[in-house]
Amino acid sequence: MTTLPDKRFLLSHPAHFLALGFGSGLAPKGPGTFGTLAAIPLFGLLLWLPESSHLVTIAALFLLGIPLCGIAGRNLGVSDHGSIVWDEIVAFMLVLEFTPKAWEWWLGAFLLFRLFDIWKPFPIRTLDRRVHGGFGVMLDDLLAAVYAIAILKGWQWWMMQNF
Repeated sequence: MTTLPDKRFLLSHPAHFLALGFGSGLAPKGPGTFGTLAAIPLFGLLLWLPESSHLVTIAALFLLGIPLCGIAGRNLGVSDHGSIVWDEIVAFMLVLEFTPKAWEWWLGAFLLFRLFDIWKPFPIRTLDRRVHGGFGVMLDDLLAAVYAIAILKGWQWWMMQNF
């Protein structure tokens, strides 16, 4: 049975609150986009920590996301329900870690990440269909982040060579 997420569901369990991105996953249109935007202030908090701890923190958030998304998905009755956006939050934080700290680059990073998260090029779509549960929810966004980072790094290299 599928449960429709609402404020009551959001607040009924700490895993729901986090998996639904502090409520950003309740957006009626584009919850993944709102979840991605929710990553920005969290990344701002991460910037207060020593840079050497950033990847460790993001990895810990990824690992935390596996049970969080699993619990929320089971309770919603859909493993990768659209309202579950912890995966977008953590993956976009990873993208921002490798993105120059300028709004133009962050906008490009946002657009690239959303493109790959929605498009799901090979092997993302295949894995999305085959890997389920909390790990599957987290994995496809991690791969979308890798694609976005690769394009951003290529773009940076090209800019350095040509300007």
